[in-house]
Amino acid sequence: MQTRMMTNTLLILIAATLFVAVVGAGLRPHSVIAQSRSERSLYVEPGVKMLRAPDGSKQVWGKVVVDLETGNVWGFPTSTSDPYPSSRLSSQPETSHPILLGRFALEDMNK
Repeated sequence: MQTRMMTNTLLILIAATLFVAVVGAGLRPHSVIAQSRSERSLYVEPGVKMLRAPDGSKQVWGKVVVDLETGNVWGFPTSTSDPYPSSRLSSQPETSHPILLGRFALEDMNK
């Protein structure tokens, strides 16, 4: 009889603890962040485009990236139609440095 009472007491204690945990979580739901904000908001244009430097010094294939905070349009040369910088002459990963292509006056949209 003593063992049965102890078992029932422990089961009631476990059930009460679970009930409090479930009800407590329902009353105070935790906030969830689906997407964290990075330092900059960028839009990367799909595909590879022919990039032309404003001063006419360069014309190469590359990716177009728009900084959505400043409106600056950047071109990252890839030198080929590949969507990433590559060189057939080197076995090392290439680094593409941006070329400022222009700017969208995003602040004028609020006028």
